[in-house]
Amino acid sequence: MLPEYDKVVRTFIQDGHLVRFPARRGRRRLLLELIASSFEPGRRFPEREVNVVLRAWCAGGQADYVTLRRYLVDEGLLSREHGEYWRTGGWVPVTP
Repeated sequence: MLPEYDKVVRTFIQDGHLVRFPARRGRRRLLLELIASSFEPGRRFPEREVNVVLRAWCAGGQADYVTLRRYLVDEGLLSREHGEYWRTGGWVPVTP
């Protein structure tokens, strides 16, 4: 991983939870890509399942899951239609 990525994760993620949203868009994008990786590519999720995953990321921090969901959609990492969400962007871990 890149040093900037590690620094951002250490600063804004504690004990697996998003503490707060970074003010800088680039840093926020790094975290959103990490969070988007929680969703399996190619699978559709009902909104309630998305909320459960995002609430877990936001537990104990100043970030709220509704704002997090909006950021993921606005950044093109998740798409939505008729109450369903699916992953449309971000990196996918590849094992050699």
